[in-house]
Amino acid sequence: MPNIKSAKKRVKIIEKKTAQNRATKKAYKEAVKAFEAAVKENSKEKDELYKKAVSLVDKAWSKGVLARNTASRKKASLAKMLNK
Repeated sequence: MPNIKSAKKRVKIIEKKTAQNRATKKAYKEAVKAFEAAVKENSKEKDELYKKAVSLVDKAWSKGVLARNTASRKKASLAKMLNK
């Protein structure tokens, strides 16, 4: 545990940011899993789930949770599943 006041503040800030990053990551992973399940069942709502998943992947990229190429790769694989 840090003794310096500014270091203590940084620890609190890092914990808050880590929680936000985990929430963002969990949201896009859940959306991707829901889309994959809809594709597997050939559901009618797979288009809407695709849009939501891509949106959340883009949001994760813009917040720095995902790298640019990782986000592109994930979106490409989702599009491939949709068009199959």
